[in-house]
Amino acid sequence: MEIAAQYSDDRSAPPSTLVIFGASGDLTRRKLIPAVANLARHGRLPKEFALVGVARTPMNDDEFQASILGGNGLGDLQQLAGGGLRYVSGGYDDPETYKSLATLLDELDHQRGTRGNHLFYLSTPPQAFSPIINGLAGAGLNRPRAEEGFARLVIEKPYGSDLASARQLDATVHTAFEEQQVFRIDHYLGKDTVQNVLALRFANSIFQPIWDRSWVDSVQITVAETLGVGTRGSFYETAGAMRDIVQNHVLQVLALALMEPPASFGAEALRNEKVKLLQAIRLPTDRDVADVAVRGQYTRGGTREELMPGYREEPGVDPLSRTETYAALRLDVDNWRWAGVPFYVRTGKRLPARVTEVALQFQRPPHLPIPGNQLTELEADALILRIQPNEGISLRFGAKVPGHSFRVRTASMEFSYDQTFREESPEAYERLILDALLGDATLFIRTDEVEQCWRIVDPIIEHWANDTSPIPTYEAASWGPTDADRLIGRHGRTWRTPN
Repeated sequence: MEIAAQYSDDRSAPPSTLVIFGASGDLTRRKLIPAVANLARHGRLPKEFALVGVARTPMNDDEFQASILGGNGLGDLQQLAGGGLRYVSGGYDDPETYKSLATLLDELDHQRGTRGNHLFYLSTPPQAFSPIINGLAGAGLNRPRAEEGFARLVIEKPYGSDLASARQLDATVHTAFEEQQVFRIDHYLGKDTVQNVLALRFANSIFQPIWDRSWVDSVQITVAETLGVGTRGSFYETAGAMRDIVQNHVLQVLALALMEPPASFGAEALRNEKVKLLQAIRLPTDRDVADVAVRGQYTRGGTREELMPGYREEPGVDPLSRTETYAALRLDVDNWRWAGVPFYVRTGKRLPARVTEVALQFQRPPHLPIPGNQLTELEADALILRIQPNEGISLRFGAKVPGHSFRVRTASMEFSYDQTFREESPEAYERLILDALLGDATLFIRTDEVEQCWRIVDPIIEHWANDTSPIPTYEAASWGPTDADRLIGRHGRTWRTPN
C-alpha cells in the first residue's frame, strides 16, 4: 500500500463484508464488536458494509442483531440495521455452513453493495482454524467472488504451539490462501504506543546515532500483569508465559525496538527488517538454557485483606502443574549494531504492577570528575518507552541538585500521550480491523516472522519440558522468582522497578 494512503487521516474501509467466526465468543463481544462500532462512529465504514457472525450457537438474524445493538455503547452500529447484520449458525466442519455463508455473501454483494469484498476473521479456538480454512476453500470463498473483489483471512493467536505445529498450520493456510491474503494478528502491534517506537526511532535524528552498542549498555523489556489466570486456567495449562506472551508480544516489541531502519514504512520493507533482527538472535543450546532463561510460578500471596490464590489453586489448573506463569530471558543479537549488548526480557502474571515498557540503559561516562560523595542517587542515563499504562516516554539523566554544594542526582524529562495530544487514540483492534479491510499488512505478522519467533523459544520450551526439577516459585504481588535476579545480576545489573 502506498505510504500516503497508509497514513492518511481519511482512511476509510471500502464496501465490504466482515465475517466473524466465533461470533458468540468472548473476544468478539469484548473487543471485535466494540471496535467495529468505533469505526462506524468515526465514519470509517461506508454504508455498503455488512457484518456477518458465524458460530455453533443457534441464533437467527434478529437475535444476533438484538445481541449486538443491545450492547452498551454500540448504537453506532444502527447503520447496519435493516439487513447489514446477519448470522449463520452451524458447525465449523459442516460443509452446509459454508454453502449457507456463500449464499448469504452473494446476497449481500447484490443487495447491500459490498462488491465481493470479504474479510474472514477467525476468532475461535485454534483447533477450529483448519476446519474453517478448509470449509472456506471448499465453498470457493478463499478466492474473490467478484472481478475487483478481495478475500482475506485474519487469524488470531496462538499461531501454532511450536515451530512444527506453526508450519503445519501454515501448510493448511497456504493450500487455500496466498500469503498476501493472510493477516496474522497480534493486537499489541495495533497500539499507538507500540507504533510510537517507530516514530521515536525514525522521525527524530537525535536518537539514531546513539541507538547502538557504542552507547547502549543493556535493554530491558517488561510485560507485567497484576491479574492471575482467572477462568483461563485450562487454556493456560497448554500455553504458559513463554507461548502466551514471549513468543509473540515480547519478540514483536523487541524487533521494532532493535531492527535496522527500513527503506520505507511500506509493509514488506518494515517486516523484512523485523525478520532480519529475529534471525540475528542467538539461539540457546540445551546446555546453556539455565544460564539465559528463568521460569517461575506464582504461589499464594498479597495482603491479609487481599490474599490472592496460587496458580495451582486456580480453576482448571492441575494441582501439580509445572506450567510457568513467569519467564525471564537474556537474549543476544549477533549483528553489527548490537553485538555484545544484553537484552533482558521478562513477563509474568500476579506481579505488583500492570506495565509494558522498553528501557534502554546507556553506558556510564568513562570518567566522572565529580567526587563520589557528591553523586546523590545517580543512576545511569536511560530512555524508557512506556507502552502501557501512562503511555509516554521518560528520559533519565543526571542534574545538579539546587543548593550551595555541587551535588548531582537523577532527574527525568517526561512525555505523556494524554497530556500532549487531544486526539483520541483508537483501540488496537479498531486500527487492525481497518488495516485488514484496506489490505495494509504493515502491522500484521508474516509467515517467516512466525517461524523465527518459534525458532527462538522452542529450545527453551523443550528444555523446560524435560526438566524434572521443581519449578521455581514466587509470591503473588512480588516481582518474580529470585532466579530472575541472579540471571541479570551475573553481570552486575538489576531489574528496573517500573513507576
